[in-house]
Order: sequence, then C-alpha cells, then structure tokens
Amino acid sequence: MGKATFGAGCFWGIEAAFQQVEGVTSTRVGYLGGNLENPTYEEVCSDATGHAEVVELEYDSEIVSYDQLLEVFWANHNPTTKNRQGLDVGTQYRSSIFCHSDEQMKEAKVSREIIDRSGKFTRPVVTEISRTSTFYKAEEYHQQYLAKRGQSGCSI
Repeated sequence: MGKATFGAGCFWGIEAAFQQVEGVTSTRVGYLGGNLENPTYEEVCSDATGHAEVVELEYDSEIVSYDQLLEVFWANHNPTTKNRQGLDVGTQYRSSIFCHSDEQMKEAKVSREIIDRSGKFTRPVVTEISRTSTFYKAEEYHQQYLAKRGQSGCSI
C-alpha cells in the first residue's frame, strides 16, 4: 500500500477524480501545509492559515503506480494558476504535491518538469512540491462530497 497527497483547488473535485482510479483504495479530504493545528473549513477559507485543501489517498501499488497518480493529478486541474482554480481563489486552492518519501519527491519533480515542457500549457507550471506535514481531516460533510450528491467534479 502507498499513500499520496495532492492539492488541486477544491478538494471535492480532485477526490472524485481519484475515486475513479483502479487501485485507489481510499480517499479522505483535509488540510495540509499550514500554521494552525486542527483548522476548520471556515478558518482555512479565511486564507489566513496557510493550509491547502488536499486529498490524501491510499493506493495499491501493484495496481496503480505513483506516476500514474501524478498523471491523474495533472489532468484534473490547471497547474499554471497560482492560488486559484476556476472561481476558487486563495492559497488554500494552490496546486501542490505533498510527498511521503524521497522517491515520491523525485518522481513529482520529474513529472512537473515533463508537464511544464510538454507544451500543454501556455504558462509555466507553478505547482508546489514539498514534504508532507500534519494532515488534518476535513469535516465529515466534505468527505466524498460530490459522490454523496451524485456529481462527478468541480469545474475548473
């Protein structure tokens, strides 16, 4: 089993995208990378805590690779807009990869360089790549939010 954590704007949409990936065994949304312990959604949305909205997932590495998860990440948001995805604006919506190992850090950096050079985007990729820190699970009503409502994703 592996663990991966990604921030790609609204955590509802990226969670829904990863739930469709064969080999992803569980997802949970929450907050990571900030300066306040146990933040609430309202505190994170104030844009004052420094947290990103993220999805933390567990996956079976015999079925899906970390590199394949990175492909899903790049395909499901705009990594060229700093602190913004669609209508959602603020540091909590930043494009970010939080790595759980040196190997993930290496793969994430290589992947970012490849996507940046690919020509897919006309602006530079601004995705942050850093070590994971304390993950704070979001309130229960945010967990699998779109699945509970029969929707497939956030618009970007």
